[in-house]
Amino acid sequence: MGFQVGGAILDFVVLSILHHNDTYGYEITREVRRILDVSETALYPALRRLEKSGMLTIYDQSFQGRNRRYYHLTEEGTELLTRQKSEWEQFKHDMDRLLEG
Repeated sequence: MGFQVGGAILDFVVLSILHHNDTYGYEITREVRRILDVSETALYPALRRLEKSGMLTIYDQSFQGRNRRYYHLTEEGTELLTRQKSEWEQFKHDMDRLLEG
């Protein structure tokens, strides 16, 4: 059994991955799938949504004769990630208190 993943959690995971370095869609998919059970059909709309809202920028880079689309975390995306980390810490704390009874 797994937990249903909402858009906010998916966005948080994507921003966290991109915080470390720019990367391309397939690699983001692999990293997300290590943590969440999510399909590519959910991931790429999330990437587009984050780009449209100014959290990411996109650029193409040639690799072995093909273009890869890379995603880069913007300053606004970094600020959102910082807020989300704080909210996550509070959520974790509250859940731990609840589970410990």
